[in-house]
Amino acid sequence: MLQLGLTALLAFYVAWNLGANDVANAMGTSVGSKAVTLRQALIIAGVLEFTGAVLFGHEVSETLATQIVNPELFAAEPQVLLIGMFSVLLAAGLWLQIATSRGFPVSSSHAVVGAIAGFSWVAAGVQAIDWSLIGTISLAWVVTPLVSGAIAALFYRVIKHSILDRQDSIQQLNEWIPWLSVTLLSVFGIIVLPKLSQPINTFFYEQLHWNIPKHDLPIGIGAIAAASLTIVSWRQLDQNIVRKSLSPTQNIVEKQLAKFQLLSACFVAFAHGSNDVGNAIAPLAAINYISLTGTVPINDMIIPLWILVLGGAGIVTGLAIWGKKVIGTIGEGIIPLQPSAGFCAELATATTILLASRFGIPVSTSHALVGGVVGIGLVQGNKSIQFNTVQGIVIAWLITVPAGALLGASIFAIARNF
Repeated sequence: MLQLGLTALLAFYVAWNLGANDVANAMGTSVGSKAVTLRQALIIAGVLEFTGAVLFGHEVSETLATQIVNPELFAAEPQVLLIGMFSVLLAAGLWLQIATSRGFPVSSSHAVVGAIAGFSWVAAGVQAIDWSLIGTISLAWVVTPLVSGAIAALFYRVIKHSILDRQDSIQQLNEWIPWLSVTLLSVFGIIVLPKLSQPINTFFYEQLHWNIPKHDLPIGIGAIAAASLTIVSWRQLDQNIVRKSLSPTQNIVEKQLAKFQLLSACFVAFAHGSNDVGNAIAPLAAINYISLTGTVPINDMIIPLWILVLGGAGIVTGLAIWGKKVIGTIGEGIIPLQPSAGFCAELATATTILLASRFGIPVSTSHALVGGVVGIGLVQGNKSIQFNTVQGIVIAWLITVPAGALLGASIFAIARNF
């Protein structure tokens, strides 16, 4: 029990550093564009990161805990896998803390996968690693910024051409508000609403004997939400137009788009919690399983609720106390951000990350968000991109996997002797 308690504290430490680094990625564009204040960002991330972690965090956690390394090779010595997962937690936590202290938005997925591969190689040889899955995850890391950048560039080009560059931009925004509302809520709703509405469907069927078609309830909830967001946005736009006469320097379009960015920031926080919490709690889940059963997890491991809650709490605490440096890098260090650009970057990031979470693929929020910001910078023109900052971020990305592997292997080699 003492061993599990110490490991839980270590997992909280990893989640803390993950929150200080990766969650700061998620909220950096909103703070940088002044759509939200730092305090508001902390509150938004606190609620939605925690919610995403508890509701969706188990799928990626299962992938990391049972599929990167072949657990069957440790069936005769489950204690070796336990020590290895402990090494993974310590290695990932140390590397994330080092990167965060330098303000680099690195990938916790890189650190954890690298550490798992490193300890597995030392413990059981090269055959212990599922290289095909490593290849799939690595390909996802490469594709993630490209996909997110392309989606963000497409969104921003449409908004720029249809709204920002038009002389009647306010009127154009008024006409585009329904489409922006539908797009924003569809990204979230298609991935999340079917699962969230399942308990309601079950209640109607068991209590009222109503057999509602599987997709009707999510579609209905999404339609009501989109209509409500449209009506509220129209009213806010009318109020901003009235205030314009009193404050002629105010940019009405960007002010209104800041409201949409606030919502997109919520979705990014939820998406991040659903995907990246697995990086902190998957090793703990494996250790808990071994401690309770005396065997190694082969597949379909159940992640206890208390572990998901621990990961979510650690993420939120780390962001609140130590997330400011990375927020500055993402929000101000790559390109100057307006709410329109931040909205597109966050919408692209949420789309990419939520899809990956749905399929249990541990991708990188920092990759997606940096890719989205750079994609918008390319639409604006290369001169707006601070390539020195991007170069530093990419270098940090590249060395994270070998650094995680080296730390994981070294810590395991030492810990095994004790």
